[in-house]
Amino acid sequence: MLKFFKYLAIVEGYSFLFILFLTMPLKYLGGILLPNKIMGMAHGFLFLAYVVVAIVVGQMLKWKFKDQLIVLAMSVVPFGTFWMEEKYLEKEIEKAA
Repeated sequence: MLKFFKYLAIVEGYSFLFILFLTMPLKYLGGILLPNKIMGMAHGFLFLAYVVVAIVVGQMLKWKFKDQLIVLAMSVVPFGTFWMEEKYLEKEIEKAA
């Protein structure tokens, strides 16, 4: 479950950056709507999956409430999931190995 969450966090982070730096400019500066629509739906799914899995992993690892909130908040901060993955998941994955 930890490795799945790690990869999910990375993919969710990339999808967020893709929307921010590619599809939104295409939509608002170029009038090209389709990439934003497709990527927006994919990112929405990934975001919801991230939130659900973050809650499950937090319960599994018995994270403090503050840590759980930080992990969830990182999903709405650009580059946040990459930081979270490094700070919270890498050491847990190493412990489990």
